[in-house]
Amino acid sequence: MTGRRVPWDEDAYLRRVRAACFVCEALAGNPDYRHHELHRDDDAVVFLSRWPWLRGHTLVAPVRHRERVVGDFTTEEYLRLQRVLHATGAALENTLTVERLYVLSLGSQQGNCHVHWHVAPLPPGVPYAEQQLAALDGDRGWLDVPADEQAELAGRLRDALARLLDT
Repeated sequence: MTGRRVPWDEDAYLRRVRAACFVCEALAGNPDYRHHELHRDDDAVVFLSRWPWLRGHTLVAPVRHRERVVGDFTTEEYLRLQRVLHATGAALENTLTVERLYVLSLGSQQGNCHVHWHVAPLPPGVPYAEQQLAALDGDRGWLDVPADEQAELAGRLRDALARLLDT
């Protein structure tokens, strides 16, 4: 997959994340918030990041709007989401060549408050100085992936995830 780094337009980004909940808008079918959806069930939705840090950067979120990563869930609800998160990581590792899988929850009450987890696969060969937080550094911009390549990857990940979650 090819792609070049595109600098963030921070002002436009802040306007967007403060205007509406991007997860709720995507789930409602708003075309301005369209993502390549990989899986959806009663509890979770999985989709490719529209502004990926790394090839295959995927998001996992609860379907219902929740804002606290632990406090808004019962143990059972949280574990159901984590099952989907685990399957997403496995689908990425089964589909791409991955040296390390980064999993983290970001967001804020000031923007992107709907709980979501980023699953970002680091490819092999990235110099150590460009791994970990450096690989996720927004100052480097986002990876502009051609639409056809993103769609092809979404199809492969969708199939892999369906196989993993059917078991």
